[in-house]
Amino acid sequence: MTKLLYLSTAILVGGTVAASANADLQKMMDDPNQWVIQTGDYANQRYSDLDQINKDNVGDLQVAWSFSTGVLRGHEGSPLVVGDVMYVHTPFPNTVYALDLNNEGRILWKYEPKQDPNVIAVMCCDTVNRGVAYADGKIILSRADTVVDAIDAKTGKLVWSVTNGDPSKGETNTATVMPVKDKVLVGISGGEYGVRGYVTAYNLSDGSMAWRAYSTGPDDEMLVDPEKTTQLGKPVGKDSSLNSWEGDQWKIGGGTTWGWYSYDPDLNLVYYGTGNPSTWNPSQRPGDNKWSMTIFARDADTGEAKWVYQMTPHDEWDYDGVNEMILTDQEVDGQMRKLLTHFDRNGFAYTLDRENGELLVAQKYDPAVNWATEVNMDPDSDQYGRPQVVAEYSTQENGEDVNTTGICPTALGTKDQQPASYSPKTQTFYVPTNHVCMDYEPFMVSYTAGQPYVGATLSMYPAPNSHGGMGNFIAWDNINGKIKWSIPEPFSVWSGALATAGNVVFYGTLEGYLKAVDADTGDELYRFKTPSGIIGNVMTYTHDGKQYVAVLSGVGGWAGIGLAAGLTDPANADAWQKAAGRASTGRELGSEERNVATAGLGAVGGYAALSDYTALGGTLTVFQLPN
Repeated sequence: MTKLLYLSTAILVGGTVAASANADLQKMMDDPNQWVIQTGDYANQRYSDLDQINKDNVGDLQVAWSFSTGVLRGHEGSPLVVGDVMYVHTPFPNTVYALDLNNEGRILWKYEPKQDPNVIAVMCCDTVNRGVAYADGKIILSRADTVVDAIDAKTGKLVWSVTNGDPSKGETNTATVMPVKDKVLVGISGGEYGVRGYVTAYNLSDGSMAWRAYSTGPDDEMLVDPEKTTQLGKPVGKDSSLNSWEGDQWKIGGGTTWGWYSYDPDLNLVYYGTGNPSTWNPSQRPGDNKWSMTIFARDADTGEAKWVYQMTPHDEWDYDGVNEMILTDQEVDGQMRKLLTHFDRNGFAYTLDRENGELLVAQKYDPAVNWATEVNMDPDSDQYGRPQVVAEYSTQENGEDVNTTGICPTALGTKDQQPASYSPKTQTFYVPTNHVCMDYEPFMVSYTAGQPYVGATLSMYPAPNSHGGMGNFIAWDNINGKIKWSIPEPFSVWSGALATAGNVVFYGTLEGYLKAVDADTGDELYRFKTPSGIIGNVMTYTHDGKQYVAVLSGVGGWAGIGLAAGLTDPANADAWQKAAGRASTGRELGSEERNVATAGLGAVGGYAALSDYTALGGTLTVFQLPN
């Protein structure tokens, strides 16, 4: 009896602590003066209620101060502001700084994890990191080598550390983490190395594992109940993943989870997407390849999948489904619905009911998209929810490889991980996009742990018969599935957007401009050239009652890999193809070959002109209105 009483008390106390920590985090996220997780809030809206900076005065913005991170390569993600402290992260080696906003940005502490630099050779698309998160008095960092560190936010001392994957198998991490209740959600990268994807929940208190859910494989390892987990209202059935792969290909089948996560506290569901199936050569993996390319809705406490929706069955183009899920409550046909909006790499923007996974809208958000005509929206059809593929743009024919040209979008997608924002004032989504097409040639590839497992070569170029540029920044109506306005850009817009109550939307460009536009019309209100190309995400906060806007600049990422890895000569695209071909023979590549084989992935030649506009950097720039 005493033991049972003790256990019950421990559970009660633990639950109280967890509930308190979660309530504190929610309260901080609700405070627009702070920015405590990368997504701004659980809904992933990247919207701020701050309005000191508005469309009438944003043209007066000036630089308040800047900070050099001391690291080159691509700077994705954004800083955090918790109280009077700003936390800034870097690409590999993933250094974290705590800066005192009360003392001219003085460095309070600097955390420098010790990592084996060999992990760089197995990072797909630059050495990026999408930032740290704050929860329970800790800064949570997911490192390139998959180690998750919990750092005391006040002192910079390590509280706990846990290893989430194995870089020798190609498992790495580039994504941020999502703290939810008493847990922190962590993904995994490595789809180009045959990694089998999963998401893991670790306990915030000590880093112990709470649950892990795989993207492919047996039901119990995916935390899928064949009778309760549904797709488009129907149970997925027993062995839904296993039945969609040939043999044991699912074991090296990709479906990695390197994107963004969102959470609905009322439903207690977390949402995220899974990446491409491995290899990129579709003829080597017949079937739908479930559950790669899939939106998952999972119970935050247990990880059990409530519903799934596979957007691109049997992906033939590397259209990872990892982009953010943005949660809104909006009226549809006179009824308020809990919605989830997702801008997929495949060029379709999806609106679903996030309670049950009902598909409401699926429309192209770039007119150039041509690989499919539409998504079937007839619930009575056996094609319901499936894209209708145009045979001309398939990369296989009768199970054989096909060299296909003119596919839109490219493998970069109409949008990659660069996150969109949503303004509840305008009920509009603001979306950074790629306007790029490709030629795609699959080839047979053998699997060797830790070696590239791509199986295709490709080249990228601006969408034809268009404005000649490689990007657009668009405003999107998610209820009617229509573009409201579009701003053409010379290069892909690889920066995350920020919408504010001042009716201003901010984004950055690969040439290095921070831009502010009118949320209603898209008219440009302000631009400033930062020291390097911007692939970071714009954020805002206040200090001493004054609003600031901040963004990291440092060109890189997949689109900027040519500059980041020193592959500015378009001829290196040929080097990539040769290296990839050597990988297919099964011969182990050296570290330099692996860098070339995985760095370019077709982007080097397409973005070669970027070197005429910007150079490497690593700078935080903070903006303010004049005093």
